[in-house]
This record gives sequence, structure tokens and C-alpha cells, in this order.
Amino acid sequence: MSANVPADKKEAARQAAALRDKLNYHSHRYYVLDAPEIADAEFDALMRRLQAIEASYPELVAPDSPTQRVGGAPAEGFGRVAHPTPLFSLANALSFDELQAFDARVKSGLGTDKVEYVVELKIDGLAVNLVYEDGKLVRAATRGDGQYGEDVTANVRTIRAVPLVLHGDYPRSIEVRGEIYLPRREFERINKSREAAEEPLFANPRNAAAGSLRQLDSRVTAERALDIFVYGVGVREGAELATHAGTLAYLASLGFKTNPHYRVFATIEEVAAYCESWADKRADLAYDIDGLVIKVNSLADQAALGFTAKDPRWAIAFKFPAEQAVTVVEDIIVSVGRTGVLTPTAILKPVRLAGSTVSRATLHNEDSIRDKDVRIGDTVVVHKAGEIIPEVVAVLAERRTGAEREFALPAECPECGSAVVRQPGEAAHKCTNPFCPAILREGLFHFVSRDAMDIDGLGPAVITSLLAAGLVKDAADLYSLTKEQVLPLERIGEKSAQNLIEAIDKSRQAGLARLLFALGIRFVGVKAAGILARRFGDIDRIAAATAEELTAIEEIGPKIAGSVVTWFAVPANLALIDKFRRAGVKLTEERVETAGPRPFAGKTFVLTGTLTALTRSEATARIEALGGKVAGSVSKKTDYVVAGEEAGSKLDKARALNVAVLDEAAFGELLSSAPDVV
Repeated sequence: MSANVPADKKEAARQAAALRDKLNYHSHRYYVLDAPEIADAEFDALMRRLQAIEASYPELVAPDSPTQRVGGAPAEGFGRVAHPTPLFSLANALSFDELQAFDARVKSGLGTDKVEYVVELKIDGLAVNLVYEDGKLVRAATRGDGQYGEDVTANVRTIRAVPLVLHGDYPRSIEVRGEIYLPRREFERINKSREAAEEPLFANPRNAAAGSLRQLDSRVTAERALDIFVYGVGVREGAELATHAGTLAYLASLGFKTNPHYRVFATIEEVAAYCESWADKRADLAYDIDGLVIKVNSLADQAALGFTAKDPRWAIAFKFPAEQAVTVVEDIIVSVGRTGVLTPTAILKPVRLAGSTVSRATLHNEDSIRDKDVRIGDTVVVHKAGEIIPEVVAVLAERRTGAEREFALPAECPECGSAVVRQPGEAAHKCTNPFCPAILREGLFHFVSRDAMDIDGLGPAVITSLLAAGLVKDAADLYSLTKEQVLPLERIGEKSAQNLIEAIDKSRQAGLARLLFALGIRFVGVKAAGILARRFGDIDRIAAATAEELTAIEEIGPKIAGSVVTWFAVPANLALIDKFRRAGVKLTEERVETAGPRPFAGKTFVLTGTLTALTRSEATARIEALGGKVAGSVSKKTDYVVAGEEAGSKLDKARALNVAVLDEAAFGELLSSAPDVV
């Protein structure tokens, strides 16, 4: 009996019940709400403890135990669909000994001492099941509880790596399994955008992928660069496959994206060496992995081994050790963001973590510090949230010496000395000085970022140098810079100075949508900026708009409207806009709604397939400028479906509902018959 298993059966039953409750709670937070409260390593430790108790006391195993369950229940808001074949989770191995035990079980089950294995990277994302009929994608669903998942077909269709029509010699019907994920770079971009709009940040790329895939509006999903690797098949008709490696090659031939790092090995020792080799290499990938998956290569052997109640006997996941480290909080400093929010950061005794040396970790806000009781001098456990952001997980209070010091956010801004306030109902403390140098500096970082004015060469170091030299006092000053002014700056050469001035000049034509986002108006993210720019057409119309006019626009709520009205009511902000105007910065958008007739008013359009004459965004803008609305799915309320090349299920649904279908030529005629949009 394990040392962690109580010798008394009554106590074991009590602990098992408590563990089941805790695991069910955290499983719900993770799978249903996409809002986990604990790290994977902590969840795995709880699960292994319950497994140990149930292994020692089999009579305590309950049908509803988390150890007997696959995944979590589907969340409300999407249709519930049954998977053609169940989607099983995998058992975990955390050591070479456990891999050897798996190998022994496989060989015993097959009655042989020679087994070939395929090893693949375990992508840290969201499992999805794709069903194709006659070569066309007809349904996509999340794993859910393994038997039933959520219908996310409309959202999966927006992922470019998912083929809508299969290539080559495809079967009549095939069920394909894959993992949808968010590349690290896109995760960082989305979080920067959410921070600019003062929305909660995603904790890691996996949760960002889950949140993106489970948007009720598929247009939001389309704005995020989700990706996918497929790794297996379920039901198939007309495809004869012999090995898992052959299956991966076959899937690639059909047009699917498969991960290139899979390998075939003849021994479990080779498997273990390959797994170990990825412990450090994974940091070089553009996406997150949380281990590797080992599968018996022969599909006939897989069928012979079969399944337990919860996982396949022919596969196992080798998980990397928890990416955590113990260090000391040497100090806590405070930085001021572009909205004036004060953010505490722990200065750590440098420690090696996830392939890099970590010397700082976010503490989020004062409430978080108090909840975790973090003090200067504390010994703490840190990890990298989503393999990226260092974060304090817990305090090792038993190591305190009495010399530790409690921390509180300052009453005065550390940058300018102005008063700091905390608004009722908010966790953030803010500097009250709108001209705080930190707000200017961080605001400039945002202004030049990729989703804003996208000025290459204007990184934090250059901006800091410009401010120190007194060359820039606001964002509009960037447009009066000359090559001669920037040449003396540190690390600026002749060519880089010329490129910088050219990049700044090019950004003058970025357009109203980018400028609105770049201004950093509270709650106005990339999407809201685009809606406002297309609807009003120039910045003066937006400045003159009332809250009532703004909230009359679909997707512009009271918070955004109130923030926009407040921003344009500040004389200094209007002066900044005038300064942009004098600098030649474009304050209009190409597609502007006229004040005249709105022939598409009350009409709902759905776009499907590939359009050639106009891009999808251009077609959307033309429809909206004429008073129409573009929806993501077809219903009885849809007036027109515009079908381009390779139109899929939306076209089929339109025909079934007798919705009017326009090809590109007919759509072009409809647009040309409407009043001009200037």
C-alpha cells in the first residue's frame, strides 16, 4: 500500500470523497468554463492520489469518480452532438519506469516481445473531431465528455488549416481527430489587444484557443489565427490503413496539417530517449506542447489491445515534469501602464525555469498579493503560465524567518508623484495624472504596435531614447521627426534611421480604424475600432456622435459608447487629433456610409465560400455601409446568402430553408444597383 494511502478504510473513503469533489470542481472549471484555478501539475497530483486510494481499495471506486470519466460535460450555448466513435483521453506516464511498465503491458497483451511505436508531440490545445462526408466538412465538435461534444462547425470553418474540401483519393466518410491550438505569437497579440481594451487577459495559449473556438460569433473566431494538427481517425469508409504512421501520411495526402516531428521506434528505450530530447527543445517551437504521445504503430495490434473504461491500452502520454521552481522574492516593484494602472512585479533571485533564467514574475494586483500573502523576502514557487509568463504560484510560509516585509501599493505614482486611486468595484489602482510620463511612454508603445499604426523599427528602446532626448511629447510628434534628429540616438545607424522615417511616413495612410485603436481609448479594441471607422467614416463624425448614436450601432455597447464620448470631450485629445491632421495622418476610412438611402436596411447577409472580386472584409463593409448586416450562420431570418467558390454547408442550409442565394455576379449587380458608397 502506498505511503499516501490511509491504512484505515473509513479514512480512505473520506479522503476519496473529498478528492472526487475537488477534482470534479476543477474539471468543470477547466473543461466547461475555460477558467482553471490550478496548474496542470496540481490537478495531476490530486488525480494520482485518488487513483492510488482506489487501487488500494477497489470497492471505493464509484461510477462517477473522475478516474472513470473522460473529459468534461459540454458547455451551454452550442448544440450537443454525439461522436460517431468515442474520444478517449490518455493515461499519463511521468517517468521512464512508467513507460517501461506501459511497454510491458502492451507486449503481454499482444503475446510478443517486439512492438513498434510511433511518438508524436502532444500539442497543448483543444481536441476536436472533424466529420467529412463525400470529401466535405459537415461537422466539427469539441471532445466534451468523450461521447458528446459541442457543435463548433461554424467556428472551425474559419481556421485556414482545416480543409473544407479534401484532396486526393478521399473516402466516402471519415472522422478525423486533431488538436486546435494558438501559436505563441498570436497569443501575445491577442493579449495585447485585450489589454488595450481593458479586457481580462488569457492565462495561456491553450485557454485562449478554447475561448476563441467557443465564441458564439464565428467572426470573432475568424479574427484569431487558430491552427490545427490532426493526428488520427475514427470511423472511415473506403480507407484501408495498416499503421498509425501510414495514417498520418494518408491524412497529409488528404490536405490535413500533420505535425512533422513524429518518429517510429522499435524499442521503448528509443522512445524514452526521444521524449527526453524534447524537454529543452520544446522552447524553440512556435506553439506549446505539454509532453509526447506514444502509440502502438500497428492498427491491428491497437484493435487487439482495445480500451479500458477510460483510455486506450495501446497509447500513453509522456508528460514533462511540472515547470516550477523555488526562489526568493528579493523585492516588489511597481510599473505604470498606458492607462495609468499600477502593476506590482516580484523581483526574484534568478532561477532557471522552462529553458530560460527568470528574475521577475507578475503579481497582477494588490488583491492577488494579499490572497497569496506574498511578502518581500518570501520563498516562493514560480511557474511559467502557458510556458510564457512567469508567475508566483504559492508562498512557502514554513520557510519564513520573521525578516519578511509586507507590501502595499503606493499612495503616490512612482513615476510622477501624483495621487493613486482605486475605483469602487475595480481591482486596479490608477495614477490620476493623465500626463504621467509612464502613461505617455506605454501609450507610444501601443501606438506603434502591429495592430495599431504598425511602425517597424520603433521599439521600446528607440521610443525611450526619443522621450529622453525630448524629441517626442505625444504620438503626433512622431510625424515631425527627421532623419537628422534620430541619427544621434543610440544604436541608430544611417540605414536604420532612413528606414524608421520611411516607416513613420508610411503609417500616415494606415487609416481611421488603426488610428482609433492606436489612440488607446478605453474599451475600444481592434474590432470596435473597425466598426466605428466603417460606420462613421471620419474622425470628426465620431467625435460629434452622442452616446445614443453610438449604442444604436450593433456591437457597440454602453461601455464603449460612454468611453468614446468621454475621450472626445477632453480638449487635449481634440488638440491631439488636430495635430495628427496637420501632420497629414489619414483620419478617414475608405468605405464610408452615406447619409442617403440605405437599401439594405433590415437585410441580413451571410457570406460563404471564396470571393474573388472582393475580399470578405470588403464585401462586409459594402453591405454594412448600405445598412445591411452580415451574420455568421444561416437561419430563417437570413435574406441573402452570397456564395463564392467552394461554398459549403451554409449554401446547403440556405437551399433547405429557401433562402435567396446570390453568386458573385448577382451580388455585384445588387451592389451596383444600390447608391454609391463614397
